Amino acid sequence: MTGGFLVIGSNSFSGAHFVRHLIEEGHQVLGVSRSAEPDDVFLPYKSVPAWEQQFWFEQIDLNQDLDRLMDLIHSHRPSHVVNFAAQGMVAQSWDVPEHWYQTNVVAQVRLHDRLRQLDFLEKYVHVSTPEVYGSTDGLVAENFEFAPSTPYAVSRAACDLHLLTFYEAYGFPVVFTRAANVYGPGQQLYRIIPRAMLFAKTGKKLQLHGGGHSIRSFIHIEDVAEATRRIAIDGTPGSAYHVSTRSTLSIREVVDQICQMTGVPFDDLVEVTHDRLGKDEAYLLDTTRLRDDLGWSDRIDLRQGLAETLDWLEGNLSLLEQHPHDYRHRQ
Repeated sequence: MTGGFLVIGSNSFSGAHFVRHLIEEGHQVLGVSRSAEPDDVFLPYKSVPAWEQQFWFEQIDLNQDLDRLMDLIHSHRPSHVVNFAAQGMVAQSWDVPEHWYQTNVVAQVRLHDRLRQLDFLEKYVHVSTPEVYGSTDGLVAENFEFAPSTPYAVSRAACDLHLLTFYEAYGFPVVFTRAANVYGPGQQLYRIIPRAMLFAKTGKKLQLHGGGHSIRSFIHIEDVAEATRRIAIDGTPGSAYHVSTRSTLSIREVVDQICQMTGVPFDDLVEVTHDRLGKDEAYLLDTTRLRDDLGWSDRIDLRQGLAETLDWLEGNLSLLEQHPHDYRHRQ
């Protein structure tokens, strides 16, 4: 597989869609994740014809199996590594913050110190988050002036800064992505959009923290996958790239759109609860660098994307009802 892609966190929502995008673009892909591959309904790359000729999967936990991962890397010699792996939940990071720091900082630093010694690595893409900025006031351009407000965000900011020192000291070819709220078919059911749709279809109550007044930009996973590939191939080492639409709305407004699509009154679906600790009010990302330097633009508007996601959920409803609807933490 010399010269292909290694996708770390290939079972994640974003990772699995990125794998599909790479396969469709003709790339050879090695995927690793700490868990076994989930049900095919969460793995869109398995719908691509002949995917088995372009994709190889290994179950590897960064916290436990770094030597085995490095053996695989030396065997396959990927030219590009894209890392989606992280403890990703925000509210739960307050409960056992050491788990977030172990996975998002310590294990990552150990990995990066091994990767920087490879002579065949052309680009390392670190998938970060706008949570590192804290709540933004107006559009924010890519920078490393962070104000994280949760253990999750602190762990991601620390890793970004660590990688920046590796770029400056060793010329490590890292580029960063920070995407807005990603959604689409195949997303984990505890995320707000599929959860709202599932509860609307099954008559359950959706808890809406703080009434859903926080402002976000929601971007379809296919647009994010295309942006990530462009950044991996043509991004400038040491640089960060924002991936977002130019439209924003509140979480409440998104849920209201889902209510209209499913024919369920808002008050029948939603139960307003207290806001979660450290929740940021807005993430407003300037995407000029990605659009101007790499020629990217988002193509799927929210109405179309929600319709696609609802079609996926309705088409797999009996199966999805059997899957956990709540986040289940594991170290």
